[in-house]
Amino acid sequence: MKSFKNKVAAITGAASGMGRELAVELAKAGCSVAISDVNEAGLAETAALARAYGVKVTSQKLDVAKREAVYAWADQVVADHGKVNLIFNNAGVALGSTIEGMSYEDFEWLMGINFWGVVYGTKAFLPHLKAAGEGHIINTSSIFGLAGIPSQSAYNSAKFAVRGFTESLRQELDIARCGVSATSVHPGGIKTNIAAAARFSDNMKDFTGRNDKEAKANFEKLFITTANSAARTILKAVQKDSRRVLVGPDAVAFDAMVRFLPTGYQKLVSWGTKRQMSN
Repeated sequence: MKSFKNKVAAITGAASGMGRELAVELAKAGCSVAISDVNEAGLAETAALARAYGVKVTSQKLDVAKREAVYAWADQVVADHGKVNLIFNNAGVALGSTIEGMSYEDFEWLMGINFWGVVYGTKAFLPHLKAAGEGHIINTSSIFGLAGIPSQSAYNSAKFAVRGFTESLRQELDIARCGVSATSVHPGGIKTNIAAAARFSDNMKDFTGRNDKEAKANFEKLFITTANSAARTILKAVQKDSRRVLVGPDAVAFDAMVRFLPTGYQKLVSWGTKRQMSN
């Protein structure tokens, strides 16, 4: 897909961050957008920003963890826009917890959004993308889909799963030659609201020596890439039909670390985590 002009893109998690910037950048390129999120106020702001570029914009409050709702939204997007060419399964949440102290409820909450939301979005939109004759599925994994990190087991689980799911999907689409492709996105620390909205289990204070506010502030220090820069990098990757896109210098560094130290990186990360916790 070399051009986004006159195409239709659906984006989850579009109330802020990368989702919002994707919507705005696509609108600038002449692409109509269908946006969704659980945050209706933020969604309305994104819709206004995108409409400023003269394209058709529709919005829907949506919990991507609810399968029937995602399927209904996919059908509604086509009903509203006549077709859909791109689905950005971008919605995501964060959870800080040790495995021992993590509740099943928190684990299931994160997996419902970060993994099952991607699965539902992919399966709900794929038939519509094929019907359009030209389509692309963009699934957001993470650098935590490349390397395991202490206190991020749930997030790692979801993002590793998204990576494997999308890589398998891409190969199936290659074989089918149906006009649809797929890209796995691996952002590093992006300046979004994900840390502010994250859940931190009670055990994290004992594990890190920091309370929730301090832990979130420390997490946000790792955010070095703007959401707009991330969105532009992702869209360039779609135009190049890339199988995987690393977003941000930290993503490139993580990828290199895992390639050169496929098991040894764990010692390096453990050492770095201990050092950070002692500061």
